[in-house]
Amino acid sequence: MGKTTDQTNGGSEKAAPGPEEYLEALYAEDEALGLVKEAIRANNMPDISVAPGYGRLLTMLVGLTGAKRVLEIGALGGYSAICLARGLGDGGQVLSLEVNAAFAETARQNVIKAGFGDKIGYRVADAVESLAALREEGAKFDFFFIDADKVNYPVYLDYAIELANPGAIIIGDNILMRGRTIDPAVTKKSVEAMREFNRRFASDPRLESTMLPAYDGLAVARVK
Repeated sequence: MGKTTDQTNGGSEKAAPGPEEYLEALYAEDEALGLVKEAIRANNMPDISVAPGYGRLLTMLVGLTGAKRVLEIGALGGYSAICLARGLGDGGQVLSLEVNAAFAETARQNVIKAGFGDKIGYRVADAVESLAALREEGAKFDFFFIDADKVNYPVYLDYAIELANPGAIIIGDNILMRGRTIDPAVTKKSVEAMREFNRRFASDPRLESTMLPAYDGLAVARVK
């Protein structure tokens, strides 16, 4: 989509904001996101937190569904966990799986500063191993947010369906991978895995789903 220009101030041209920029400008800046971004920079972590618009959606969906047990796969700096926890009612909990101990500790400190330290817990290990352990424990969840290594997205989807209570919500972030998913010339293993995730997400008879193209793409499903 091309950007329009606004010819003002004696004919000078000013590029109009993109749709995401325009919509984000309608909202006050999220202080928690600023806190997380500062910690990410200080710790030389990748600045790839969930987009604030989708963060608001996470909060809404957790609240609307009344989810009590939320599983997050991939912690990074803790912003998505904060958004998930904002939607929880009394007694609700988020469990976040993170392989990188330094990331998990940064996330833990950020969620404490944001006031959600009592609602968010962490398991530091390979996410596939943690998911297998949760299955052995008989754990069940009402809401899943997948935002971790892309090559394992299909595996994470399988586990999410298996660990889901009836009616649970499953969300996967970054399904477009900055355009690589839709470029047939890109055949990296992680991109092929995301394509498989997207195909299965759209066609699995156990799911009622849709996909949103804004930001870097979001997959949203309800387990039947």
